[in-house]
Amino acid sequence: MRICGIKLTHDGAVALIEDGRVVFCLEQEKLNNNPRYQTIDNLDSVVSALAEHGLNPSDVDQFVIDGWDGEFESQFEVLSGTTTVKLKGAPYVERQGDSPLASRDRIGLMLDGKLYPYQSYPHVTGHVASAYCTSSFAKSAQSAFCLVWDGCMFPRLYYVEPHGIRFIECLFPMIGHAYAAAGHHFGPYRRADRTSWDLGIAGKLMAYIALGAPDEEIIATFQELYQAHFATDAEGACHKLAQINSSLSPLEALHDFFDACALRLKAKQAEDILASFHVFLERLLVRTIADVVQRHSDLAEVRNLCIAGGCGLNIKWNSAFRATGLFDDVWVPPFPNDSGSAIGAACCALAAQQGFKALEWTVYSGPAVRPSEVPPGWDGAPCTMGELAAILASDKPVIFLAGRAELGPRALGGRSILAAASWEGMKDHLNDVKLREHFRPVAPICLEDRAAEIFSPGVPDPYMLFDHQTRPEWRDKIPAVVHLDGSARLQTVSRTSQHKVVELLIAYEKLTAIPLLCNTSANLHGRGFFPDAAAACQWGRIDHVWCDGLLWTKKHATKDAVRTTSVAVA
Repeated sequence: MRICGIKLTHDGAVALIEDGRVVFCLEQEKLNNNPRYQTIDNLDSVVSALAEHGLNPSDVDQFVIDGWDGEFESQFEVLSGTTTVKLKGAPYVERQGDSPLASRDRIGLMLDGKLYPYQSYPHVTGHVASAYCTSSFAKSAQSAFCLVWDGCMFPRLYYVEPHGIRFIECLFPMIGHAYAAAGHHFGPYRRADRTSWDLGIAGKLMAYIALGAPDEEIIATFQELYQAHFATDAEGACHKLAQINSSLSPLEALHDFFDACALRLKAKQAEDILASFHVFLERLLVRTIADVVQRHSDLAEVRNLCIAGGCGLNIKWNSAFRATGLFDDVWVPPFPNDSGSAIGAACCALAAQQGFKALEWTVYSGPAVRPSEVPPGWDGAPCTMGELAAILASDKPVIFLAGRAELGPRALGGRSILAAASWEGMKDHLNDVKLREHFRPVAPICLEDRAAEIFSPGVPDPYMLFDHQTRPEWRDKIPAVVHLDGSARLQTVSRTSQHKVVELLIAYEKLTAIPLLCNTSANLHGRGFFPDAAAACQWGRIDHVWCDGLLWTKKHATKDAVRTTSVAVA
């Protein structure tokens, strides 16, 4: 049974599940140096994705399109070749009284000149399905709560069992763009336009708040004005607005709230305001979900939690949920945002037929590295992991491209820029070459069995989705991966993994006694991962590119280029 999931809107992607196994998920931003959040504007992208794996559309048993904006249904207008095609799908969230697995069954998906039937499920259901079906809970047939907080929806809590799903309730009437909207009112990303948002602001704010400190007086102001603007009739507001999929009214309510806050907080620093808002939202999330779960304590003997939606990328909130002790286990997939929606759409169809079952999957299911020739101005030669480790130990960063790309927004060793963490200037250098703000952190990729020695808690975290503190005795040894607040967005990898980045880490540890490296994504500014080594060389801001056993080195690269550049920009 082959099911093809399609996400047409931002973070567009095509995914194929065959007999319960993820064969591939091709996010459009990871092809051809496409812009971040790339949509699917032409259905030929679906045909091409299948062709890369030796399939035609007629080889697929079922097509599923992720639902989108609309109170009753979503509408899409795309091309198929040169023909304009109009499609209808499920809404953003299920209608009141409907099952989250209620599908819209249509015909009219034109692929390679032929019309195919398709189904569509609500966008929110795809988030639930992708999170639960990739979890260990699904493997052991355990139930789980699933929190979904996405950009245009209130935080919604579901309960998933192998044989079904039910909506519990909205936690409070703030859409997920609350975090980004705060950045539109305070701090370096302040802007006058309040009818839209920048999808990248929330992630940047998570870094920026380390410049400030939570202030209980500011938090109290947020709490007081939240009560006035949202909480007076929170239950009624959720009930009324939860089915309204246009984000306009909830977004206007957010801006009114922040306008009122700004009047009260004129004397406060922006970084402290945003750090305090982060804590306010974290406390609100934890308090409300605890209340709801306690009221529904009869649902499960084992309390598991899946987290999905764009807000699932907030590592501090994820860690706060885990620290409450309210849940036995907390799972966040590596693609909690819309990058997992194509997989989620396919999972919905699978769940409708067979119940919610565990997927067989690996995070390295994205596009393969494209073959390319060594471009002019570069030399290519075979390079062992020991030789590459020596280059890294000399404080020279390396673009590392290995196998198939990672799913989701984070580089996990397949499309990474790797560098030594022992030189403090390396973080500034990497931020400089990537055109990023000085306060942005660089993540560590670390051998799993040594992580607890260096970080707290340092438990396995293969997808960079929880917060860890760097232990004091290690901060001076690896300063390039220590954020301003002492934290680190850690990725752990097991020594038994067959991925090439593990072999490199082991070689680097043998050479330096340090089991980790700096890890940041290998991409053009504002675009997805490099699709091949030639694209990395053409970018030209890193002198060494390693791709599946071959090291490409820029000709005439000077020995001290990295240090000289970093001193100049410090």
